Amino acid sequence: MSDVGSTESLLQQAPRVWYLVRDFDQGRDFYKRVLGFEETYVDFDDKWSKLERGAMRIALAEGEPEDCGVATIDVEDVKADAERLRDEGVEVGVVLELAGQMRLVDVFDPDGNRVQLAQPIGD
Repeated sequence: MSDVGSTESLLQQAPRVWYLVRDFDQGRDFYKRVLGFEETYVDFDDKWSKLERGAMRIALAEGEPEDCGVATIDVEDVKADAERLRDEGVEVGVVLELAGQMRLVDVFDPDGNRVQLAQPIGD
């Protein structure tokens, strides 16, 4: 067994949000192709994978979706990304602007798991 580093290092590498998806391949495709995540690990036998986009790390596993945490992805233009995702047939919520400081929108994967796109807009 190799030395994997400190507990702090392990915590920094751990997925921040786990999503269960009914169709493992469809879920992986959605997060990689549609939302731009990079897959950093996949276990085809146990059907789970780790993905990253910027500082956000998530994990997907095959199973029955349930309410869980929400991944937040920083984007340059929430409105443009929301429109692009709508055009691709993705379920997208209403773009919200919070006190002139932040734009947010919820998007949903094919199993209804919620992912939030965020754009700082304040000075």
